[in-house]
Amino acid sequence: LTSVTIPDSVTKIDWNAFCGCENLRKAYIDSEEIGDCAFYCSDLEEFELGENVRIIGWNAFSECTNLKSVVIPSSVEYIGSMAFYNCTELTSITIPEKVDKIRPYTFSGCGNLSSIRVAEGNKYYDSRNDCNAIIETESNTLLLGCNRTVIPNTVTKIGVSAFSRCKNLTSILIPKSVTSIESGAF
Repeated sequence: LTSVTIPDSVTKIDWNAFCGCENLRKAYIDSEEIGDCAFYCSDLEEFELGENVRIIGWNAFSECTNLKSVVIPSSVEYIGSMAFYNCTELTSITIPEKVDKIRPYTFSGCGNLSSIRVAEGNKYYDSRNDCNAIIETESNTLLLGCNRTVIPNTVTKIGVSAFSRCKNLTSILIPKSVTSIESGAF
């Protein structure tokens, strides 16, 4: 299996559906829900998510070490814990406007990230001042940063695993507004 197309008539891709598919390189997915571990440890190089996808489950694309960029469609509302864990070649990510829940460790171990954006109009997360990070708006917690992150002076907390395995990070200025750095942040 080298490529797969999953239409919107399939409402959910279940747990471990394509886990360990060593030859799977391309996928088009338009299911409403991508279940837990659905593509865990596959050799996906690229995938496209259709506008029916609402939920990306826990570990859905973990260990997909050949992925370079992810375009999350505007329909997505929920991204599960460790959904893109250890996608070591991932360089860019954009969080759409409707996402209202990003679980912990979602992008942990994505050490090559250099472009992180949150769409304008998202009520829950932002990338204020083009900071190249994901910030939880209500708590002013920086959830994900990269080697190009500039921490705004409105951030009060650096979250769990925010810069985990950020191998290209050589220095970062932490503003005085930060009063808490959670475990594994660096």
